[in-house]
Amino acid sequence: MRVVIFSPSNVHSLELAGLTDVFAEANDRVGERFYEVSIVAENDQPIRCNSGLRVLPDSTYLASPTNPDTLLVAGSVGVPNTPSRDVIDWLARLAPQTRRYGSVCTGAFLLGEAGLLGGRVVATHWQFAPLLAERFPDAKVDGDRMFVRDGALVTSAGSSAAIDLGLALVEEDLGRDVSLHVARRLVVFLKRPGDQSQFSVHLAAQAADRSRLHHVQQYVLNHPAADLSTNALAKMAAMSARNFARVFTHEVGISPSDYVDRTRIDVARYLLEGSWLSIDTVATKSGFGSARAMRRVFLARIGVTPSEYRERFRTSGDGARPNLSKSV
Repeated sequence: MRVVIFSPSNVHSLELAGLTDVFAEANDRVGERFYEVSIVAENDQPIRCNSGLRVLPDSTYLASPTNPDTLLVAGSVGVPNTPSRDVIDWLARLAPQTRRYGSVCTGAFLLGEAGLLGGRVVATHWQFAPLLAERFPDAKVDGDRMFVRDGALVTSAGSSAAIDLGLALVEEDLGRDVSLHVARRLVVFLKRPGDQSQFSVHLAAQAADRSRLHHVQQYVLNHPAADLSTNALAKMAAMSARNFARVFTHEVGISPSDYVDRTRIDVARYLLEGSWLSIDTVATKSGFGSARAMRRVFLARIGVTPSEYRERFRTSGDGARPNLSKSV
């Protein structure tokens, strides 16, 4: 299966490495060269990544393999410098001939320049989602999801999401067990579902580390099972509940109750992914209070139950499943 990855100048090296390593590990797992991957660029000179790493492309775009199954465009650190019109025309011409095509991170801007995003749901790095939507108003930009499949188009969030995208494509081609084997080989902590939010509540806390409410955020992160009602948090901040909710929403970007829910979901996911604690115990430790309450929030926020979420990360090689006291 031929995979062509176009690299813009100033590419983020993790995006190239993430994709190529996933496909290489999949080849190793199935014992054959199932994926034939080529990195192509506008010219045949070494690509200088933003990190300083130099990558020698396999060929120019004009000499790239014909009739690839998959065409992907890597992103750069920031919005890519638009290559020549000839490259854009090549993307526009080649993409519809493939079974699937897409981008990682800001590579979506080059697909947009090629007219390939119109009417499509598109993922990109959350930081550049507003600009992508502004430049290409016909696209339906989703700055929250890790990756999106919309027909033949596959797009993903920031750099590490290249691995998630690669794993999703491997699962589509070779099955779930191969995909999860690759995830383990790369020591990826989990294979994230595409609809998982890329904007973790922990990132939100870091982004607001200069906020006067930072100590409240840290308390929530460190004590998910405590009383985290708006009244309790407002008292900690020495504010009225009404003023606290207003200031918190303004400075953090989400409401206090939303922040608490996201924190508890993060904690619950960590426990579901990395332990065989019962669903009841996970619910207690993460602050939901009951398995029923946790199930309700998971369905509303993630679209799956806690048990279904845990099941995503088991392979047939995991051995017998422990007897959990409750399945929700």
